[in-house]
Amino acid sequence: MNHDTGRALKNPEVSGEVRDVLTEVLRQGAQQLITQAVETEVEEFLRQYREARDEAGRRRLVRNGYLPPRTIQTGLGGVAVKAPRVRDRTGTIRFTSAILPPYLRRTKTIEALLPWLYLTGISTGDFSEALTALVGPHAPGLSAGTISRLKAVWQDEHARWEKREIGTTPYAYLWVDGLHFGVRLEEANQCIRVVIGATAEGKKELLALTDGFRESEESWKDVLLDLQRRGLTVDPRLAIGDGALGFWKALPQVWGHTRTQRCWVHKTVNVLNKFPNHLQAKAKSALHQIGMAATREHAGQAFEAFLTTDTPQYPKAAECLAKDTKALLAFYDFPAQHWHHIRTTNPIESTFATVRLRTAKTRGCVSRTSILSMVFKLARSAEGHWVKLCGTAQMAKLMQGVPFKNGAEVRKETRQEIAA
Repeated sequence: MNHDTGRALKNPEVSGEVRDVLTEVLRQGAQQLITQAVETEVEEFLRQYREARDEAGRRRLVRNGYLPPRTIQTGLGGVAVKAPRVRDRTGTIRFTSAILPPYLRRTKTIEALLPWLYLTGISTGDFSEALTALVGPHAPGLSAGTISRLKAVWQDEHARWEKREIGTTPYAYLWVDGLHFGVRLEEANQCIRVVIGATAEGKKELLALTDGFRESEESWKDVLLDLQRRGLTVDPRLAIGDGALGFWKALPQVWGHTRTQRCWVHKTVNVLNKFPNHLQAKAKSALHQIGMAATREHAGQAFEAFLTTDTPQYPKAAECLAKDTKALLAFYDFPAQHWHHIRTTNPIESTFATVRLRTAKTRGCVSRTSILSMVFKLARSAEGHWVKLCGTAQMAKLMQGVPFKNGAEVRKETRQEIAA
């Protein structure tokens, strides 16, 4: 007997059962806002050339109706828009809308949606049905063939992005991690290595995203040397990562002056795994007191208390924590405004956590080029929403070599006294 209780996802616009009035109101509002924005853009463009005249003394640039209407696919469905047309009597100046580029057919939201769907395991042949349920029945240009072409475009974008010149901009911090996704890659031991950097202005940027064999020393060294060849020649002040030994062995071979900070989240998980379940809550609270202490001295006291009071019966937990004492407390030598950023690899974890969850359920075989391009598109989409680091003034001092102690700048007078 067939007990399949699955039900097809119905779109109200397709079935006709329900009319989504709210969506229609929002769609109309979006259409009006786009129209107003583009009209303002045209008026501003014409205002720039209001004094320009042709040989006959007439205004050189004038309105000339509208281009044929087109439908932009958005998260609310299709929104019909018309782009104004501007005529230059001499034929040399052209108006191109930044809001409605000539070949725009779908919003960035839809562009980000496509790789998400792919990573959930939806095949290219099923995209049309999935997108119809999500954005409405009129979704031109989103067929299986279009998806395949988009994948090829994204793969090309990733290949060109990997070869780009980074420039001479110094980076204060690097967050690094090796990500393992729950999909069947071409090699079982492959992982995707990610590097995010923070500039002197506090802006986070995706610097590297490539695959490799496990998290070996040679694999990480190749990543760092490639960044160095493309412009990252100034040693970053601090690198933040988990306990993957490959990266920490490779780092001093490329940037010998970069300090190291072990991720407190990863270390906490590793230590708690050495305790029985009924003691993990207490141990977690004690570890939290160490990592969140106001000064290195207070952290050291909490550290010693944890090793002598909480772990005598669990030497493996004590050993796991004690071996990385210096790297775990390195953040105290950096501005306090940055501590919540540099204590963990959260900038990477928060970006890719959902990708991990989604790909864990994928059953189809995914090629390395496909998953790399999909993860690349999602990371680049998320990059625009990454939060800048606080305390940019402190960041500038850090880049100039000003020392910090317990999160505060060491004054010049104090430095002179220490030197004397």
